[in-house]
Amino acid sequence: MMQDTIARVRAEIEAYDLTSAEQLDQFRIAYTGRKGQLADLFDQLKTVPQEDRRAVGQELNQLKQAAQTRFEQRQQELEAASANAPADPTFDYTLPTVPQALGTRHPLSLVREEIVRILARIGFNVAEGPEIEDDWHNFTALNFPENHPARDMQDTFFVRREAGEPEWVLRTHTSPVQVRVMKSQQPPIRSIMPGRVYRNEAISARAHMMFHQVEALFIDENVSFADLKQTVYYFVQELFGSDMEVRFRPSFFPFTEPSAEIDITCLICKGKGCNICKGTGWVEIGGCGMVDPAVLEQSGIDPERYSGYAWGMGIERITMLKYQIKDLRLFTENDTRFLRQFESAQ
Repeated sequence: MMQDTIARVRAEIEAYDLTSAEQLDQFRIAYTGRKGQLADLFDQLKTVPQEDRRAVGQELNQLKQAAQTRFEQRQQELEAASANAPADPTFDYTLPTVPQALGTRHPLSLVREEIVRILARIGFNVAEGPEIEDDWHNFTALNFPENHPARDMQDTFFVRREAGEPEWVLRTHTSPVQVRVMKSQQPPIRSIMPGRVYRNEAISARAHMMFHQVEALFIDENVSFADLKQTVYYFVQELFGSDMEVRFRPSFFPFTEPSAEIDITCLICKGKGCNICKGTGWVEIGGCGMVDPAVLEQSGIDPERYSGYAWGMGIERITMLKYQIKDLRLFTENDTRFLRQFESAQ
């Protein structure tokens, strides 16, 4: 009968040895847990005749309360005993602590933050955008013609799409953020755009399919190439030292006109010529130019009233020059021996 089962379980609960935390946990699982014996007894209550159910239910509630009370009292006693236990006489408390290894900032993060700080001192704020972009923001709005090689599968990662949907890509540069800023703000605009970009390239010591760029955009009335040059001079000397020289070489980019490549004195040979700079004494760090009027017009800015400059560079390239790192793959291999070298740079 049900009463006999209740009496048996009550005797087991009262006699259960609760001298350790492990036994206490076993008691909880066996009796008071959701799958314990008390839960089974309550499930069996519906099989008891209607006239006896009230009395049996009261007995079950009393049994449950008794089990819970014993569990909680014994739990408090064990916790109090543990807190008041004497110190282990075999342990030497005068021993020095075990040093705890702490992480360090990644060199790319260190250089990115330094770049942001340098440009923030002359009024540039940080703007960010999505890493998955549509074709218009990544190419068309930046004056890329339909047959430009950058649109080819050899250079760009295209996102799979359904028939009839617009093309989406993993952004190949952070320039789409410039477009978003120009469409959402009115000049004057002074922003920098750091972030990850993607290119369909073979991974090697000098190239990777995922890397980081930072670009700067300044648009206002009467902005000239001289303003661009002075900003670059200031940035390079703040980042690399006042003895750094800068030169501009004519180049071509679809979204700027005129355009130039930015070279600085080789940090390895200090301009004397070495294998890193191929004997020229110069290393390239990025590209720049005046924003093409067509790009301004595409973004809703009057090119007759406003002009501006844009320039950008790879953060990996800057980091490699600053810390004289010769293999790009080290940045993504998570080798702690490599990362510990930058603890003093924080």
